[in-house]
Amino acid sequence: MDKLGGALYEIHHMDEMAERDQWLNRIHPLPKLLLAFAYIAVTVSFPKYHLPGLLCMGIYPIALFILGEIPFRDSLRRLRIVLPLACCVGLFHPFLERQPMSAIGNITITAGMVSMLTLMVKGFYSVLASYLLVASTSIEKICYAMRLVHIPSVLVTQVLLTYRYASLLLAEANRMMQAYSLRAPNQKGVHIKVWGSLAGQLLLRSMDRASEVYESMALRGYHGEFCYAAKPACKGRDWLYFGGWCVAFFFLRSIGEW
Repeated sequence: MDKLGGALYEIHHMDEMAERDQWLNRIHPLPKLLLAFAYIAVTVSFPKYHLPGLLCMGIYPIALFILGEIPFRDSLRRLRIVLPLACCVGLFHPFLERQPMSAIGNITITAGMVSMLTLMVKGFYSVLASYLLVASTSIEKICYAMRLVHIPSVLVTQVLLTYRYASLLLAEANRMMQAYSLRAPNQKGVHIKVWGSLAGQLLLRSMDRASEVYESMALRGYHGEFCYAAKPACKGRDWLYFGGWCVAFFFLRSIGEW
């Protein structure tokens, strides 16, 4: 499978994972969205030298991996590009903060090393929290929850259409690459002479598909606000799930101050 086909498969696989009939998937999207924001806010609020307390915040993603039956190894494979970028934030801290804090044998642990690891863990946890939200909740339900917290409809529409149109754009690019490979079977990659024409064709195809998508939306009654077919109400168990995790976050944050 080529890279474009693989990317298209990953998007469809994430949609199928979010639509599964799992306990975590059946939780209302509003508590899950608020919990993701709360978790990221609490995680980044830890001081830069409180690494042991920050590590305790890993309970939340571990619990979601178990409750949602989400494969951890496959998740790391999908995040193999984003996670290294998130972990590269504090690489220069060991060179900026050289005052010693402790020692393990003959190895001196400096303040820069601790702050570097703290920033890496914060980025790692934040990316995992966002991924787990998308893996357990469909994009339509996430956008519905965003409207419930009164996020402007323009932003919600941009998020929804960007996510949905990405698969259409990848499908068009995949068809073009397949057609090109059939006309140049012995050639590896795309020749530099046809880069401009292929990019232009992809742009024209994208504009045509975008026009068709908008016409379909208008025929279905779109006037700046999506009409979500399913609008489930928040039940008591959903708010209990939200409140339980909020208490856990407060407790773990309090431990981090000790």
